[in-house]
Amino acid sequence: MKEPLWTKNFILVSMINFIIMLSMYLLLVTIGGYAVTEYHVSTSLAGLVSGIFIVGSLFGRFWAGKYIDILGQKKILIIGGLIFTITTALYFLSFNLPLLIIVRLLNGIGSGIASTATGTIAAFITPVNRRGEGISYFSMSTVLSTAIGPFLGMFLLQFISYQQLFIICLIIAVIALILIPMIKIAPHIEPVKSNMPKGLHISDFIDKNALPIGFVVLITCTAYSSVLSFISFFTKENDLVTAGSFFFLVYAITVLLSRPVTGRMMDTKGTNIVMIPSFISFIIGLVLLSLTHNALLLWISAIFIGFGYGNFQSIAQAIAVKVTEPHKIGLATSTFFIFLDFALGFGPYALGSIIPSTGMHGLYAIMSIVVIIGLIAYLLLHGKKAHLYR
Repeated sequence: MKEPLWTKNFILVSMINFIIMLSMYLLLVTIGGYAVTEYHVSTSLAGLVSGIFIVGSLFGRFWAGKYIDILGQKKILIIGGLIFTITTALYFLSFNLPLLIIVRLLNGIGSGIASTATGTIAAFITPVNRRGEGISYFSMSTVLSTAIGPFLGMFLLQFISYQQLFIICLIIAVIALILIPMIKIAPHIEPVKSNMPKGLHISDFIDKNALPIGFVVLITCTAYSSVLSFISFFTKENDLVTAGSFFFLVYAITVLLSRPVTGRMMDTKGTNIVMIPSFISFIIGLVLLSLTHNALLLWISAIFIGFGYGNFQSIAQAIAVKVTEPHKIGLATSTFFIFLDFALGFGPYALGSIIPSTGMHGLYAIMSIVVIIGLIAYLLLHGKKAHLYR
């Protein structure tokens, strides 16, 4: 008989992760507009206001990765939840641009700490023989937030003010904070004693076992950052704004339909049987996007990208957990997200500089080559020894 997956704790931690990520994405796509409207800043400064959140998230993940297996997952989640909720309330006191930037940085730190904790708890409470399936289901909470958050934020601002949007985000954060005490952590996943030497060491923040898949994540997620950041510009350039509003909806539906199947396949047949087709699908999706001039092709590309990148992300997270020792799952989870955040946070800045030379269609053609490099890196760094982690 299979060990149960959908326990009360698993549902709660997935809900908390969804709520925190929803609040994050509600503001991630709208706070730049707020900075321009309220403080009349340039678009580059507006981008800084939006992107500084990711920098804060990276700081939060570094800290959480070091202390989560010492203080315990639930304590770290409470700390992250408190910081996230308090700093969400501070948006009302951001009377100038420097204050807003500081609040965004601190808000990101809270998000990074909390989401590292939820990811770690989800990995721990999932039965070992169903870990790929469990992480696939858990990571759908993030997928839903990335689809619903941007859509909801842009939709609501047609009818409400930014201040009212901040109220909604604060209410959402408070709900997550209220749910945290309801999670019950079993004694065997409470804090472990640390024998780490004093001082700062890279091993305090990065799990060396998760580094190989981390490098693959860095390459592949940089390619995805081009979709996340520039798809709205791409659809506007090609007169596909209406069709483009459904891009992430099609993407999310594809992920929701495929992840339960791919998660089980990983647990029974290994990672390669899912990862290699995911890379190929992602490459096809980007090639189709580079050729897109109509709505149908745009949505078809969303299907391929959803199956490709959507499954890559969850399986890569599961790999990071599988390759490390049980007492370092928190550190491995943090390592995975550090590389993910770095790619999604800084990728757009690097890629934006090449758009004037390549054009939007050329950008996505180049990104398909980047994913091919990611596939090669995966095969060399993990794929050839994937059978050792069955």
